[in-house]
Amino acid sequence: MALPIAPERVLPTLNADGTRNRIRPRLYPGRLYRGRRSVGFGLMALFVGLPWLKVGGKPAMLLDVVHRHFVFFGRTFLATDGVLLMLLMLSIFVSILLITATVGRAWCGWACPQTVYMELLFRPLERLFEGPREAQLRIDRQGGSPRRIAKNVVYLGLAFVLANVFLSYFVGVDALRTWVFEAPAQHPGGFSVVMATTGLVFFDFAYFREQMCTVICPYARLQSVLLDPKSLLIGYDAKRGEPRSKGKAKLTGHGDCIDCGACVTACPTGIDIREGLQLECIVCGQCADACDSIMDRIKKPQGLIRYSSQQALASGSPTRLLRPRLAIYAVLLVAMLCGLLFMGGVRRAAEVTILRGIGAPFSESGQDVVNQLRLKVQNRSDQPQVFTLELLGVPGSKLVAPELPLKVPAGEQAVANLFIVAPSSSIHGRLPVQLKVAVSHEPPQLVNYTLLGPEGNTAP
Repeated sequence: MALPIAPERVLPTLNADGTRNRIRPRLYPGRLYRGRRSVGFGLMALFVGLPWLKVGGKPAMLLDVVHRHFVFFGRTFLATDGVLLMLLMLSIFVSILLITATVGRAWCGWACPQTVYMELLFRPLERLFEGPREAQLRIDRQGGSPRRIAKNVVYLGLAFVLANVFLSYFVGVDALRTWVFEAPAQHPGGFSVVMATTGLVFFDFAYFREQMCTVICPYARLQSVLLDPKSLLIGYDAKRGEPRSKGKAKLTGHGDCIDCGACVTACPTGIDIREGLQLECIVCGQCADACDSIMDRIKKPQGLIRYSSQQALASGSPTRLLRPRLAIYAVLLVAMLCGLLFMGGVRRAAEVTILRGIGAPFSESGQDVVNQLRLKVQNRSDQPQVFTLELLGVPGSKLVAPELPLKVPAGEQAVANLFIVAPSSSIHGRLPVQLKVAVSHEPPQLVNYTLLGPEGNTAP
């Protein structure tokens, strides 16, 4: 049975009959491409080199999910740093709002790993092995070829390298170096992650490609609420280009666009930028480079397709960068970053928690009441810490703590059991007390706690 034919194309990556339309963009190496290439190579070097950099003897970035501690440029954060993590996530969210409202989807075209690696690493290799756009389309029509097989072998090797770099962010380069030279059976978990990541990277860059931007990524669908008419984007100057004239002839009453289709063949997502703002546009500027090269050939000014805003393209007047929306986003971002820096600065190197003992809340021993406690400490610092405890404000009581002083290694957590023995006459049901926790290299902390005892006793 024949497949139904859609009245018009639904997605650039789909043909009218529902089959895959493979995007094979033609390269026009203009000034924007050269700028993106410089930025992209810098980002690639940063991605590969960041796990190897040391700040204060620690990795510049380490996301140790298993042990629930994270290192950012020499500072260690734990999973219990809820306020800091909340402020960090809110700062990232507001930064996305501010960047998108200002420069549109510039992140997608200039800094997103999907675009950077696809357009600056995998596609150049594809052109090296298979040739220019026409040769690639011919291989698509004729089926597989030795050139494509060789390309995919290289792709698989690159995917394996990138998977190992990705894993180094979670286990550290020292552990990764050890794993590389050991048998996979000695670290099956890490080996499985690398193999799964290798498969996903290969599938993405060898097959899925631009569909990651047009089908999977949610950022494109958010641009309708994140952008405004003054946001920067890639746009076609319809006032200058319309009506179009086919060919190089200078026809009276026609615009500068000669309908050559270079902007369409250059687009990595397969759209026609002349149709206006579209979900699939990643603002990479490849269509602008293509159009500028054509304008140079027909002796017309560059910029028929350029970075601008919807308002500027419609009115011809420049867009004012500063506007209330951006000011609000900027103020919110500065406030959150200041809060993040302040909370990070006042954060103690040790987190101390006093927990009630397991079992009965208290016990009686002659004229005394015994409360069992647990001292739980988290050493956030980079040095071993020694913890001691002192009971304040309860005459006649004593603290029994055989496990104190408690030594806790750097970044580790420890628990010590202890007992408070107090005269029963001093407790009438409950008695608030204070415990002073002394930590090496830090001022002592005062922790409030409530002792429990039998009802009916008369306090002195």
